[in-house]
Amino acid sequence: MSDDAEARDKLVANERRKLSATYLNGLAVAVFAVGGFAPFISTVLASGGGAQSPLLVLAVMAVCWIVSGAIHSAARVSLKGLQP
Repeated sequence: MSDDAEARDKLVANERRKLSATYLNGLAVAVFAVGGFAPFISTVLASGGGAQSPLLVLAVMAVCWIVSGAIHSAARVSLKGLQP
């Protein structure tokens, strides 16, 4: 295999890895926004007796923060496999 072909294969592999990491990071942001932030806004703006328990909302938010962080960390770890 020529040097140009090897360089091209490394470049393609790196770009694929970066694309996958970007997707994972986007997923982490979505989990944070939908599960870790939106319930807070919903609870604050809710009126009437049908509002959820603040402790339940906080528990769901905490789980989503942890899941979001774990997904983001997985994206960062995947980038360690980039080829020089």
